[in-house]
Amino acid sequence: MACFRRLLPLCSSINRTTFSSSGSGVVQGFRSYGGIASPEQTLLKLEDAETRAGADTLVLDDEIAQIRREFDAAKQSFLRVPEALKAMPKMNPEGIYVNKNLRLDSIQVYGFDYDYTLAHYSSNLQSLIYDLAKEHMVNEFHYPEICMEFKYDPTFPIRGLYYDKLKGCLLKLDFFGSIESDGCYYGRRKLSRKEIEEIYGTRHIGRDQARGLVGLMDFFCFSEACLIADIVQYFVDAKLEFDACYIYQDVNRAIQHVHRSGVAHRGILSDPHKYLVKNGQLLHFLKMLREKGKKLFLLTNSPYYFVDGGMRFMLEDSTDFRDSWRELFDVVIAKANKPDFYTSEHPFRCYDAEKDTLAFTKVDAFLPNKIYYHGCLKSFLQITKWKGPEVIYFGDHLFSDLRGPAKAEYFFLVSSKVLCVLQDEILIQNEDAYRWNRRNFI
Repeated sequence: MACFRRLLPLCSSINRTTFSSSGSGVVQGFRSYGGIASPEQTLLKLEDAETRAGADTLVLDDEIAQIRREFDAAKQSFLRVPEALKAMPKMNPEGIYVNKNLRLDSIQVYGFDYDYTLAHYSSNLQSLIYDLAKEHMVNEFHYPEICMEFKYDPTFPIRGLYYDKLKGCLLKLDFFGSIESDGCYYGRRKLSRKEIEEIYGTRHIGRDQARGLVGLMDFFCFSEACLIADIVQYFVDAKLEFDACYIYQDVNRAIQHVHRSGVAHRGILSDPHKYLVKNGQLLHFLKMLREKGKKLFLLTNSPYYFVDGGMRFMLEDSTDFRDSWRELFDVVIAKANKPDFYTSEHPFRCYDAEKDTLAFTKVDAFLPNKIYYHGCLKSFLQITKWKGPEVIYFGDHLFSDLRGPAKAEYFFLVSSKVLCVLQDEILIQNEDAYRWNRRNFI
């Protein structure tokens, strides 16, 4: 092809030459073009063109050979990936992972939430909350009796869901605010991508649509998400008209009643072996911090009697601290009403556990072995004289324990606790099967 292209100008030049029958005509024709090449010159040009075409072919062959070598090398590297993955160091499920530099030697005060931080619960807790909430909806909100037959499904809910109060869908959004491909349920039915686009127009949730979403972020929301989905599915199957917003309001009110009325707390304390999970390292960790001269405080929304019962149970194997767990903490604050605790100016009240009453005297100092209710962050820092940068607080709730303090005008270092879920995720990522699947994905 290259040789043919190079011959075209020559052929065109020859075709433009005019020949006549007389010798003079031929000469004149040649002279009009400044002369024509001799046969020898034409042959040399053809040979030169053929040589250049051959050189181009060789270059092309070299390039193809180079591509083949690179492909073969990449193929061999790809086939060696499994062995390379096995040689890669695995993550330590008990390691410490941070997303911000933190000098622990500058931390002098350690604070802890209670639920899902100091105290961890079995999956039975979700069933308890679910059952108590559905009973309240039937008895108090007059939902159909058939709702009493609903059962909590531990395989259905996950953390980080949103409920669309306008359209009735449970959503799982990615980092960019788009609905994940398997992350949209209407009742208990998963919607296809086509159905998602029919409802929302696109997978991305815009600012206007986001106003109708409510977050179901922590472990206590598992039962709430499952009950919402079951109620929606019942109305769909029964072909009954309903407002998705009303369902959320009713379920949320029932869940709040379960927590605030104390029925869930009493149910847990009635059978702590069924609901609470003991951690043999808890006492060792708290004592270690005390021995290092650190200050400790407990800050929780739960009532004191519930915290006391749980701590006694979890430390019952240690006779030294079973009845005096409060000695581990410099300050114990219950019913703190987070996240309002971080921005309000509510005063602290001293709580009398024996009489179940609140004192009327002003709290201007935190005394040993005393329990305090309510309060606010501003008063907390004023009374303790602790400085924000030297305080770290461990909690489980994204908004109450992390976002709330970040929005407060006082600097108060907060860290979400290292969840058992993270440990499970690391164990999964260390498996050869997971690494092989990641290789195929990449």
